[in-house]
Formats: sequence, structure tokens, C-alpha cells
Amino acid sequence: MIAGTTGVAGSASAAPTGPSGSGNSTTGYFTAGSDTRVTLTDGADRRPDGRNDASRQAAVDAAGSGTYIVELAEEPLTSYAGGVSGLARTRPDAGDRLDVTSAPARAYRGHLDVQRSAVAAAAGIQVNAAYATAFNGFSAKLTAQQVTTLRADKRVRAVTASRALGTRTPPPTAPAPGAPAATAPAAPDQPAAGGPAGKPVKPGPGTGTGMVIGVLDTGIWPESASFAKKMSAPATWRGTCQTGVAFVAEHCNGKIVGARYFADTWLAGGGSVPEGEVLSPRDMSGHGTHTASTAAGLPVSDVTIDGRRFGPVSGVAPDAQIAVYKVLWGGMGYDADIIAGIDAAVADGVQVLNFSIGSDLGDWEANTPIGIAFLNATLAGVFVAASAGNTGIVSGAISNAAPWVTTVGAAVTNLDEATVKLGDGTKLVGGSLDALPGGDSRQMVFGEQAGAPDLGAVYCEPGSLDPAKIKGKVVACALSDTFGSAAEIKAKGGAGMVVFDPVGNYRINSIFNFPVVYLPTEKQAGTLFNYLMRHPTDARVSLRPGGDGSSVPGVPSVADFSSTGPDKVTLGVLKPDLVAPGSDIIAAVSPAGNFGRQYDAYSGTSMASPYVAGAAAVLRAAHPNWSPGAVASALRTTATDTVGTSSPLDQGSGFINLAGATDPGLVIEPTAADLVAFSETAVPDGKELNLPAISLREYDGTGPVTLTRTLTNVGKVRETYRSSVSGLNGMKVTVTPASVTLAPGRSATVTITLRRGSAPWDRYVTGSIGWRGKAHSARIPVAARPWGIMPRPYGDDGEEFGRMTSGASGSIQPGFTGRFAGRSTGYTPMQRTSYSMPAGVYGGVFDPGAAGVKKFDFTVPANTAGIMVETNTEDPNTNLDLYLYKGDTLIDSSDRFWTSAEQAYKFLPEPGRYTAYVFAQFPGGPVVDFQFGHAIVGRNAKYPGATLTLPSMAERGATQSFTLKPNKPLPEGDFWAYTEYSSGGTVIPGNLVYTQQSSWQ
Repeated sequence: MIAGTTGVAGSASAAPTGPSGSGNSTTGYFTAGSDTRVTLTDGADRRPDGRNDASRQAAVDAAGSGTYIVELAEEPLTSYAGGVSGLARTRPDAGDRLDVTSAPARAYRGHLDVQRSAVAAAAGIQVNAAYATAFNGFSAKLTAQQVTTLRADKRVRAVTASRALGTRTPPPTAPAPGAPAATAPAAPDQPAAGGPAGKPVKPGPGTGTGMVIGVLDTGIWPESASFAKKMSAPATWRGTCQTGVAFVAEHCNGKIVGARYFADTWLAGGGSVPEGEVLSPRDMSGHGTHTASTAAGLPVSDVTIDGRRFGPVSGVAPDAQIAVYKVLWGGMGYDADIIAGIDAAVADGVQVLNFSIGSDLGDWEANTPIGIAFLNATLAGVFVAASAGNTGIVSGAISNAAPWVTTVGAAVTNLDEATVKLGDGTKLVGGSLDALPGGDSRQMVFGEQAGAPDLGAVYCEPGSLDPAKIKGKVVACALSDTFGSAAEIKAKGGAGMVVFDPVGNYRINSIFNFPVVYLPTEKQAGTLFNYLMRHPTDARVSLRPGGDGSSVPGVPSVADFSSTGPDKVTLGVLKPDLVAPGSDIIAAVSPAGNFGRQYDAYSGTSMASPYVAGAAAVLRAAHPNWSPGAVASALRTTATDTVGTSSPLDQGSGFINLAGATDPGLVIEPTAADLVAFSETAVPDGKELNLPAISLREYDGTGPVTLTRTLTNVGKVRETYRSSVSGLNGMKVTVTPASVTLAPGRSATVTITLRRGSAPWDRYVTGSIGWRGKAHSARIPVAARPWGIMPRPYGDDGEEFGRMTSGASGSIQPGFTGRFAGRSTGYTPMQRTSYSMPAGVYGGVFDPGAAGVKKFDFTVPANTAGIMVETNTEDPNTNLDLYLYKGDTLIDSSDRFWTSAEQAYKFLPEPGRYTAYVFAQFPGGPVVDFQFGHAIVGRNAKYPGATLTLPSMAERGATQSFTLKPNKPLPEGDFWAYTEYSSGGTVIPGNLVYTQQSSWQ
């Protein structure tokens, strides 16, 4: 990742935007065409090709000159509470809205304008974009010296280099219109509301009448039937309809109540917007249209895509109105322009903002300029929903994690399964949104065997396949540009396509208008690939719609691409907040970027966020006096568990339950003062914020942690709530008082004490605390991980940071302070043996039953400290990979391309039967010679003695050294030991320690 570069946190899958129909992964659309390729039988590099990196665009050059965001010291209109002589307060009271047209607001804005001009003049700079409503400051092109000058100015709070969000997208599939050929369609019929995923939904508790949802995105396609209704602007609306290329005033018909675009930083940097874009609010890719229609699109009775009927669709708040703020250009934008969009949206009078944009690998710092702008929007009464990101494979990579933002993960709510039945009877369940032939099996051929490998036949790339070899057959293709691959097979007479990913990918679907089934897992890829290798000329397959439900744990379940917690930037903040439908969501799109389609299926947290934005509009319409924090609390405390996990690291509070949120009984929301204090702290910790969740990421497990939460009754009757604890196995949790009785509008503060008890160190324990009354119930999720010997900034994904170390110079970083001691098991040898096995396919895909794989079974007894397996070969032409399983569950793997020295391990493993597989991914000859070694270290075992030397005092957060030296010389070989520490009677697991004895020593 390039620091500061972010992408649309949108889709894990979407319709194509490139001329060849390629999936637009550069804006966060992971179609079945990913940027990671792997070798199959052609022997190419397995590592990512990194082709997107060249398209990154920086706003500041190496010398420090470029575009910066300057935040001034005085408060913007949203948060100014008075204090300047002659200027009255502009910050609205709780429950009120900011009125930028009031006399105090106009006067204070004039004051800010004067101060801004003075600061700019003193530094000799020209302001590019000015902000005053939700952010007080400006953007400008600065030299390094001007940056230094501004940072020394007491009137300046911060100077931050502007950051590029996203990457350039390919040009659209159709020319940019000077004016659309089609006129806006007539208003559609008004059937019972349908869901954004193209499936009917139960009538909701409201429709969002009178609310305006601001959408910060790629713009909008105004001719869509989802927006074809004339509506009057709300009395509080103060926005405008900014015209431009292919966008006229009539496009703001009331359903689209306002539209603006922000490209100052784009234009200042290069003079023009990207190729294929138009300088107006018109959407040329589809992402912004999709998010807007998901949040507030009109009911459409029967959506048709490429001639196929997908049923009714509707936005969550179909009677809410949409304000468009185009801040992304070709899928890319700058935070300086985004802040201008936020500033305008708050001034215009939106009640809800949707932000389906996020960092590639999550936030990297707290309280960014965008985050501050969102805080001030929240203080002005605007609810902000934002996507959590699509990097579920990397835990802790959460985007938009500020505590005042409702951060939304994606859930699977439709199975959309398909079954691939191979000629040997094996069934592989994947996904498809296309019409499949079903019926009897037909011939199948591997793309690499049906074309030119040097042209990318293994990926079925355009121009690579031989029509004579695929006509009437189903073609199996490795994952790359799936839209391009489908077009290649269709054009050359193929009957269908099965896409597989040799390294595993997310479960996603797109509509190809051609029979396509996607098999996302590495295990499925191995099964299919090796079947094809065994049947190079007689492979057969049938493609059938539907499956057995095995592609997901169930519905609703957390989508595998959805970014998971915790927030790696801020202690004490639990993210995501909740999950909402975000997989295979059918909604309106831009025909210019989607093969001319008016509707299409996208997947991603970008699709889940506007669902929550629409839900917030419904709640705000029903409860106009609720604050954004109350809305967020209602959505979170009433959410329900997903299928397959109840961990708040995955699902946050759970799956959205809009009907329940309309009458939550209790709300738990932080005060404005506490949020402001959080934003002004260099290293903030959110555990004391009055949030409807508790996160203890790195707490001192040697003592208790005491927190408070304030509960407010927003119901209509007096009610008694009794507390209870669920999950949190091994922890001791008390809530005082155990029950509270609250009249309507009244609040009570409870004290929550959490103790580690017997819960494991350095592992998350999760659960919830609930309050149940006669008519209502509310719960808050809890995730707690005590810090033992090494802080781990990411999630509980099994990776052990700093756990393995050398006995000659080991180090620990304790999470506690006090006297401590340690012990060791002594060293046990790694058992290493030489083996030979017949080679399999050169450049193949791992499958436990394939040729070129050697299996090793062993038993791990109870109370084991660690197991280590390793492999190597002396043949420089062989590349080995290593996999460690317990039953069917992958525990660890090591598959580096550039070496055969692979090692897999598990710290404190569960007892049972384990299996290691050595896989010759590139065999150097017909027979593969290699070494396999393993060690099982008992936690209480006694091996040849060793002396552990360490400091007598532990200091929390300090790096402290230790040594573990054998008492007697060890024989030649590799050895492992386990160390364990204790402090005040509390035992803390330590390290797996390695030493090597060589013959020359």
C-alpha cells in the first residue's frame, strides 16, 4: 500500500467499466478479475503483478511541494460555541439543525473569511478551495517553505498533505455523452417495496419522507427510473443544482434535490479530469448511482438486465430525496475535494451523508481532515454512514473508523449459488447470477489447453483461445479479467465458463449475460485443476443453478470480503459498527460504465453503507429529535447475530434490524464534548466514550478494567431493564447496578467491571452485555484481548506477532508492569527426515489428493505449547509449499515463491490429529527429494536444561531482552523451547524459542 492512498470501499464486485469489459478493481470493484495472478502450468511468478501501483497519483512531490489542507484554529460554523466578541454562537443545540442562512451564521462566516484571507496573505499563497461550515480552513498549492510558515502560525491548527483516494479507472464502455440520447423515463409503477438486492422485502417502518441523503461519490445518472419522480424540496433545503457537461437544471427534479461536483484539486494538479469523465455531477462509472439508489431509489416493479428479469427493487428510504456530491473522478478523488463536498452538504441541509469510500488497507491514523469534517457534520446533526472496506482477508484493515461515523460491513443475504458437477461426480458449489444450462454434462476444457499460453490462455484472456478447441464446450479459466474472459469464450463459441482462483478470493458474483460460475476458494481451485490434469481430453461438467448452501455459513452472514476489526488505529473503538446487505446488490447504475445497463449487481461494503444511510433517513423521519448518536445506537443495540459468527470483530453489533431500531427502548450515545476531546487527543482511546460497544484491545490483564455506560430511555413508558452477560468465556463481568428503572427521557449510568479471569492471553474473548425490559431489549458487543508479551495491532486471525524468537537474543514487550519471573521447558530437537515423491504438474495448484503432494499425520497431545513443521530441498529448480491442517481446517501455510525453506506453526494448539502437506508446486524433475521436519513442544515438558535470563521487572510497552542458553552443549541440529512468565501469581504464555547447533561450532 502507498501511504495515504485509498480506494472506493465499494464493491467487491461490480459490472465492468473498461472498454474490454474488465472489472474495475481500481475503484474497489473486485470483479472476478483480480490483480493477483498465479502460476498454473506455465511457470510464471505467483506474486501479485502490482500493475495498479503505477497509476497512483500523489498530491505532494518529493520536495514537499503540492496541495495541502490547512485547518485553521477557530471552529467552523457547526461547532462554534461563541467567544469572539460580537459574534453569537452558531453551533446548534442538541436536536436542532445548523442554519447557515441565519444572521449569526452569516456574520461568523464573514469573520472566518477575513481570518482565512489574512492567514493566506501572510504566507503569500492563493487559496484553492475554502471551507467554513464543517471544516474551517482551505486547500492550496504550497511550497515546503510555505508549509513551514503556516505550521508556525498560531492561527493554524494543522497543515496536512492532501491525499489521493482511489485510482484511475479505465474509460467507460460508451463515449461520454454531450447530451443523453434517451429522455428521462416516466415515473415507474409503485408496487410493494422491493429490496436493493432485487428481492422483495417486508414493508418497512417508514419511507424517509422529508429527509435528504447526501451521497459523496462518483455522481449520478439522472435518467434512471429509480430517480424519475418530481418532488418539492424540503423547506430546510438550501442547496443548488450545479449544471455542467450532460447535466442540466431539469435533472434536479426534486427526487434529485440537488447536485454539485468538486474537482478543484484535480484541476489544479493536471488541468483536466480523467479521460472518460465529464465535468458535471453525471456519473460515468456507476458506483455513485448504485449507492444513491440503494439508499433512496424509487420502487421499480421489475428490473430487467440483458433481457433477464430480476424482480422489484427499491431503495431503503424510497421517499427520501437525494443530494449528489461528485467527489470522485474516474474512481479517484482527493480529500481536499471531499472535504469541500462535506462542507457543502452540511450547509445545504442534508440530514444523512453516505460515504462509500475508504482506504486500501484501512485507516492509518486517527482524526484525519476528513474525519474532523465528519465530526463537525455530526455535531450539526448530520448522520454519517461509511463503508468499512473490502479487505476481509487482512484483519484490522478497517476504513472510516472514527467513533462518530457508523462504519458498515457487508452481509450476504442472497445465496445466488450454482453447482459445478465434474465428470467424476464431484460437486463444487460456487456462485452465479447468470442463466445456466443445467441438464446433462458436456465437455470441459482448460483454457491453457485450448489456446496460446503466451497470450494468457490460462486466464482465457481476449485473443488467447482457439475457437476450434472450445466450440460448444465449457472452459475453465484461472481468475483474471473475468468479463474479458467471458467475452472471449462467448465470441468463440464456448458454452460457458468456470472461473477458479488458485490462491483463493472473495465470494462474489457479477452478471455476465453468459453462463459463468465462480469458484472462489483455493480448495475448490485445487480440486478442479487436478481433475482437469487427470482428464486432459475427456473432462466433463454440468453447470446448474442453485446449490446446497455450502458456499456461505447461511444468510445473513458476514461477507468474506468485508473488512473485520478491530480498529488498528485507535484503542477502545470497536469496528465495524454493524453489517448490512452488501453482496449481489442489484440497483441502478450508469449505462456509460456498465455495457449500457440501467441496473446491475455490485458487491461490497460500498453497497452496505447506503443501506444504513437509508435506514438512518427512515429513523430520522420517524424521530426528528433524535441525534445522530441516538440513531446510531438504535441501529446497533437492536441488531441481530449473523449466521456463522457472533464475533463483533466480524459483525460489529450484528445484522441491521430496521424494524427493531424504530423503537429501541434504550440508546447509548457519547456526548459532543467527549467526541471533541477524542478528536483533539494525539493518541485517543475510545473505551471511555459512551458508545454502544466495548473494545479492550490491549488491556492489562493482571487487573480489572472499570468502565461506565449511560443508558437513556427513548421509549414512551417507564421501564425496568435488567442486565445480563453473554459469551465472554473465562472473563468475570459485573454490571452495577444490575437493573435500572427509567422514566421516558431519563438516563442512568451503570458501572461495568471486566476481569480477565481464566480467559486466554493475547486472544480476543467476545460476547455481549444486554439489558432486557418488559417491552424492549438492547445489547452492546464486547471484545477484549489482554496484552501479554507482545502487542498485536491487528485482529485475532491466529498470526502470532513476535511469538517466535532466538534464544541468543530474544525480546518481549510486556503489557503489564511489575515484578516477574520466567521458566523454560529446555530445548527439544526438530525431528527431520529425508523423503522422495513423484512429481506432479509443473506449476500446479495444491490439492491434498493430487500428485506431487506428500502427507504427514501426527498427534498433538493436550497442554502443547507449540507445533512447528518445516520443509526444504537442495534442488534449486524445485519450489515447495507447506500446509498445516487440523481436520479440514487450514491452520497455517507457507508458500513463498522464491524459496523452498517453508515453515508453518501453531502456538498453544488444540490437541488432536494434525496433517502437514508438502506440495511441489514447481518440481525440478520427475522425482522430488526433500526434507521434512517437525517439533512438538509440551508446555510442561522437561527437555535438556537451559538457563533463562531476563530482567526482574516488567515495564508495560518497553522492549526487554532475555536469553535462553542450553546448560550443556546440544548435538548438531535445530532445537525449540517454550518460555513462560509469571507476575503476581498470574501466568502469562511466553515465546517459542529457537537455537541451532552447527557442526563447525
